[in-house]
Amino acid sequence: MDPGGLHLLPMASSYRGDLSPACVQCKEGRKMVLFVTGLCRFRCFYCPVSPTRNQIDVVYANERRVTSDSDVLAEARAIGAAGTGITGGDPLGVVDRVEHYVRLLKSEFGGDHHIHLYTHEPNPEKLRRLAAAGLDEFRLHIPHYLWGPLSAGGGAYRAVLEAAPDWGIRRGVEIPVLPEKEAELRRLLVALDRIGVDFVNLNELEFSETNEDALHARGYRVDPRNGWGVRGSRAVAERIVRETRLSVPVHYCSSRFKDSVQLRQRLLRRAERTAPEFALRTEDGTVVLGVVEAPHGGDFARWSARAVRAAGLGPGDYRRDAERRRLELGPERLRRVARRLPWPAFEVEVYPTEDALEVERNPLNSSARVKTGAVVGGT
Repeated sequence: MDPGGLHLLPMASSYRGDLSPACVQCKEGRKMVLFVTGLCRFRCFYCPVSPTRNQIDVVYANERRVTSDSDVLAEARAIGAAGTGITGGDPLGVVDRVEHYVRLLKSEFGGDHHIHLYTHEPNPEKLRRLAAAGLDEFRLHIPHYLWGPLSAGGGAYRAVLEAAPDWGIRRGVEIPVLPEKEAELRRLLVALDRIGVDFVNLNELEFSETNEDALHARGYRVDPRNGWGVRGSRAVAERIVRETRLSVPVHYCSSRFKDSVQLRQRLLRRAERTAPEFALRTEDGTVVLGVVEAPHGGDFARWSARAVRAAGLGPGDYRRDAERRRLELGPERLRRVARRLPWPAFEVEVYPTEDALEVERNPLNSSARVKTGAVVGGT
C-alpha cells in the first residue's frame, strides 16, 4: 500500500508518508542536539563523529560543552527548543545519564517537549526504562551487515521493534545509505514494513574528518555534485523513496539538507534570541560584529573602560567579552572610529553558537593589519 504521495524537500531530500514529529522539529531548527557521550562499542567504519568527540566521554548541548544541568537548559532556551535529540556515540552506553536528562528536560519544559534518541543497541530493558522516564521516540541504527529480513543475527533488533508499542513509545530505524547494499536495504524495508515500525530514515552516506580514510579504503568516492556525500548514496535513496509502495513512511535526508536547512534554521533561531541588538544578522544565520581586542595581560576591566570612552560608546552600544578579552559593538559604528583606535579592530562574522566560531574576519585599522600580518596600506 502506498502510504502517501512523494514529498520533496530542499537540498534533494524527500519523503513518502508522514515525517516523524522529531524530523518536523529538526527541519524547523527547533530541536536541540544533546550529545551525551562519544563512547560507542560498535565502531562503524562510516562514523562521522568529530575527533574532539569520537570515543571520548564528553557531553555537548549543540556546540556548548556541558559541565552542569544549567548548561543544557540554557542552550535549550537559547534556541527556543521544542524538543531534544539525544545522540552519541551510543547513548545507551550511559543510560543513567540519559534517563537523568530525559527527566530534567521534561520537568523543565513539560511533557510536550519531544525527546528522541539514537542507538545501535537493541536493549529492551534500557529502552523500556527510558520510555517510562518520558522518552518519546527511539531510532535504531541497524548495522549494515544485518540488513535483510532481520532473522538470525538481526533477531534482537526485530524483537525490540516489535515490543516497543507496549511501552507507549514511537520506534523507527535510521541508517546511512551504502550504495552497494541496495538489495539488502530493500529487503530490510520489507521486514520493517511487516513489523509495522513508525518510520524509516535514510541518511546520505558522507565523508568526514574521521571516516574519510576508511571510506576511501573501501572504494567510496565523493559525489562532485553533492558536497561531501558519497557517490551513489543519494541515487539509491532517491530511487527507494520514489519507488517504495510499502506502508512504512520512508524519509531520505541529504547531507546538504542537514547543513543548509536544519542547521541554518537553528542558527537563525539562536541569533534571534542571543545576538546583541547592535549586531547584524545574516540570512545564513550568522552574526556580524565589530570587535576591538585588548592587549595581552593587564586589567581587562580598566582597558575596556578606556576603549568605551575612546570609541564614544553609550549604554547598549557595546558588550564586554572578558573571556575573549575584547569589546564587541556594531560593525558600522566601529568602521567610523576604528582608525583612531590604538588597538586591533576587526569586523567579524561568527556563528551565534556558544563557541562563537568565526567564519570570517576583516581588519579595520593598522593595528589589526599588523596583527594579521597584512601589509599596512597594501592590497
